[in-house]
Amino acid sequence: MRAVTVTEPGGPEVLTIADVPDPVAGPGEVVVQVAATAVNRADLLQRQGFYPPPPGASEILGLECSGTVAEVGEGVEGLEVGDEVCALLAGGGYAERVAVPAGQLMPVPAGVDLVTAAALPEVACTVWSNVFMVAGLRPDEVFLVHGGGGGIGTFAIQLASTMGARVFTTAGSEAKRERCRELGAEVAIDYREEDFVEVVRAHTDGAGADVVLDNMGAKYLGRNVDVLADSGRLVIIGMQGGVKAELNIAQLLGKRGAVIATALRSRPIEDKARICASVVEHVWPLVADGSVLPVVGRALPIEEVAEAHRLLDGDNVGKVLLTF
Repeated sequence: MRAVTVTEPGGPEVLTIADVPDPVAGPGEVVVQVAATAVNRADLLQRQGFYPPPPGASEILGLECSGTVAEVGEGVEGLEVGDEVCALLAGGGYAERVAVPAGQLMPVPAGVDLVTAAALPEVACTVWSNVFMVAGLRPDEVFLVHGGGGGIGTFAIQLASTMGARVFTTAGSEAKRERCRELGAEVAIDYREEDFVEVVRAHTDGAGADVVLDNMGAKYLGRNVDVLADSGRLVIIGMQGGVKAELNIAQLLGKRGAVIATALRSRPIEDKARICASVVEHVWPLVADGSVLPVVGRALPIEEVAEAHRLLDGDNVGKVLLTF
C-alpha cells in the first residue's frame, strides 16, 4: 500500500510517499481502507521527532481516519466488510489501509459524507472526554477554549454552546474570531492585543471561567489559573507554549480549583473504546441533527501532504484533510 513516510526529522519537506507492507487485522482488530485522514498538531510534532507513537503503534503519522471496513479480525462482532466507519488511531492514518482496535471504530454520523467524517474522531473524542467526561461542564457554566479557530476549538465551541454553556475563546485573527462567533462563541478574544483574563472577568461580573480547555501548556498556566472561577477546572491537552511553568498553589487552593493534564493517544485501548462509545451515544446525535458539525478548512490529496502540514501553521480555520 501507499503511505506517507518521514525520511528524517524535519520540516514538511521530509514527508514522502512510499510503498509499505499492508497491515493485517489481528485479534480484536479491523483493517480500514482509508478514504481520508486529518492533520493534527501531534503529526507535526512527530514529523519533527518530538512525539513518538506509543509502544506497539504504527510509526506512520495520522491519528484519525474515515473509510470502509476491508478486513475483520478474530473475535470482532458487529462489523462487516464494506461498513463505512471513522476511527480514532494511535497512528497509521496517512496510509491506504490501517489496522484499528474494533472499539475505536465509530459509525459515520448520519448526514456526514465519508471524507468529511475523517475530521471528527480526534476532535470529538478529545472535546467530549476532556470537557464533559473529565471537567464536567454543565449548562450555564462559563467555558473558555484557547485556539478557537483550530479543529479542537471549532468543535469545542459548538458542542459547549449546544450543551448550554457560555463560550469564550481566543484566536489570532479577526477572520478566525468572526468564525468562532458564528459557531456559538459569546466572546472571541484577540490574544495578541487583549488579556483574556480581563476580558472573561469583565463579561462574568468578575467570576471567571468554570472550565478552561488549554493547548498552550506552560506559557498560559499562570493566567489560566488567574481566570478560573471558584471550583474551576483547567484541562491541559497541549504544550505548544512549553512544558515547564510555576504553579501558584495558594491561588489554586483559594479557588478550590483543579489542574488536569490529559493525553488521548497514549491511553489504554479500553479507555479509548469507552470514550468512543460515549461519543457515539452523546455527540453523534448532535452531529446528525446539525447542532454540531465538522469544520473543514481544506481537503487536499495525499500527494500534497507537505502543503497540508504548512496549512496547519497558517490562517486555516478548522480541520485540514488528506484524501486517498
